Amino acid sequence: MAIRLKKAGIDDFTIVEQADEVGGTWRDNRYPGAACDVESHLYSFSFEPNPNWTRTFASQPEILDYLLHCTEKFGLRPNIRFGTSVQRAQFDEGAGHWALETAKGETLRARAIVLCCGGLSRPAYPEIEGLEAFEGAVFHSARWDRTAALEGKRVAVIGTGASAIQIVPAIAPQVERLFVYQRTAPWILPKPDRPITSLGRAILGRVPLFQRILRWVIYWQREALALGFVVWPALLRFAELVARRNLARRISDADLQAKLVPSYSMGCKRILPTNDYYPALTRPNVELVTESIDCVRAHSVVTRDGKERALDVIVLATGFRAAEPQAPFEIVGKHGRRLDEVWSTGAEAYLGTTVSGFPNLFFIVGPNTGLGHGSMVFMIEAQVRYILSSLRTMRTRRIDVVDVRPEVQRRYNDRLRTRLRKTVWASGCRSWYLTRDGKNTTLWPGFTFEFRMKTRRFDTNDYNLRSPIP
Repeated sequence: MAIRLKKAGIDDFTIVEQADEVGGTWRDNRYPGAACDVESHLYSFSFEPNPNWTRTFASQPEILDYLLHCTEKFGLRPNIRFGTSVQRAQFDEGAGHWALETAKGETLRARAIVLCCGGLSRPAYPEIEGLEAFEGAVFHSARWDRTAALEGKRVAVIGTGASAIQIVPAIAPQVERLFVYQRTAPWILPKPDRPITSLGRAILGRVPLFQRILRWVIYWQREALALGFVVWPALLRFAELVARRNLARRISDADLQAKLVPSYSMGCKRILPTNDYYPALTRPNVELVTESIDCVRAHSVVTRDGKERALDVIVLATGFRAAEPQAPFEIVGKHGRRLDEVWSTGAEAYLGTTVSGFPNLFFIVGPNTGLGHGSMVFMIEAQVRYILSSLRTMRTRRIDVVDVRPEVQRRYNDRLRTRLRKTVWASGCRSWYLTRDGKNTTLWPGFTFEFRMKTRRFDTNDYNLRSPIP
């Protein structure tokens, strides 16, 4: 967003960042084995291709380096306030601007706010009896404790989602014992990951057209996957066959194999690509535990069957609170209405970007913009274009307030709900895509090019506009 503003000649903006460095999820998730599950050449900005990715799927350090590179290249640091946490934002209806209160006691005023807080920014901590009494190290995968030495230790990884399947193979060779606590078996597919040779990187760097073609090919391969998620879920049965064959090939033990067969339709939860998770589970020092946890004691975890396993470290690979309707901080819009109140039955927005009653407030990666098949960077860029179009319209037409009309937002979300009911995510499983009430507030039920078309320009007919600035 900041880069696009600079390119448009708009420099009077501030990035308020609570951390001490840029990077978001790729700054915070520094656990062993952290990597992306979307191909590197698509998981990058269209305007800043990187020919130097060293693998088909980039690791966390490489992605963070790329984001740092973009920050420096486009001169963003003068616009960033690091170590600044926003506590409250309130819209001033008379002045037509927002007042943001920070933890430092400052009040910042802005005509518009763009919230880029991210859907995977609030770790989900499990409610397990006695967890706070554990005397060893306990930490979430998104808050990895680098001071906790794992060599020769007895370690538990609670959870078997996207983070866990990367952590387990990375730490299994160094620990004495590793217990992997599984509540639900995930669907796992082979990951077509390979090194990109120095020759390949040189060709991509010298012939940019090749990289654009590669990105285009990857994009349409990814879009084809949406057919199974949102159009014809039965197509995913072919992928299930691939997953079952992969499991049979990697795991020979019949009992372990049975524990790893999912009990829900593929795609209902996130599909996980990996080549080394199954082999890690066959190591002699690794045990997959499928009995549910009863409690945690000072030096152990006890499961419902009464078995107690002694531990030194507990890693909580339990994901994020992505679907629950909660604003990142207190946000007060028109007539004193709080966003948490408006979202009490489930977060929703228009195009995942604006919310009626909260003028001049924009979301990036807002409600129902997540993907089960493609690159979030593509969705982010689509939203950025839409927001930039809005800001330009406000400037050129000297409009001080834009507020999406409630009936426009309602019709849009009614159509979303209708489409979501036909997707694989509505096939009956429980996942982090859904709220406790079963409402999908997270995912986009369509192709990404559809979303890009819908956000190609800001349409003033969808908004209530306030009189021009005097």
